[in-house]
Amino acid sequence: MQKLKKFGKGVFTVYFDIGVIALGLLAILVAFAVVMRYFFGKSWKELSEFNVTLFAFTTFWGMGINVIKGEHVRIDILYNALPPFMKKVFSIIEYVIMLIVDVVFTWMGYGYVQMAGKQISQGMEIPMKYMYGIMPLSGAICCLCIVIKLIESLAAPVSDFEKKEE
Repeated sequence: MQKLKKFGKGVFTVYFDIGVIALGLLAILVAFAVVMRYFFGKSWKELSEFNVTLFAFTTFWGMGINVIKGEHVRIDILYNALPPFMKKVFSIIEYVIMLIVDVVFTWMGYGYVQMAGKQISQGMEIPMKYMYGIMPLSGAICCLCIVIKLIESLAAPVSDFEKKEE
């Protein structure tokens, strides 16, 4: 079990690092585009479209990271008022609902890629499937993250859901 946890942490580190690199690249490219446009009057449609695509990538890529890190949306005031057993039940229900929503998102994203993915982008002049493909890809990764958290919640003792001192 320890080897599996170590492997999972390694995979998550790579997953997280890809998001950090993409976000860093986005910040650098946006700053570059702004400086070039306002100080030198230079603008590239390819760079602009790449920045928009990279922004979408970082947004969707972060879905699974938020699930694993426990940074997803939750009404904490209600959750914190529950006794530990109910917190466990609530967490399980919450992850099941998240999984259903994410499966629908992934399925619809896949359908959208199939429908609109054949078009050629105006800026980078590549098939849109490479730009829209992040939706079903990140949705599938997020599904895996939700399943992991669901299994953790199911396997966790009720004592894990007791109020923690901060």
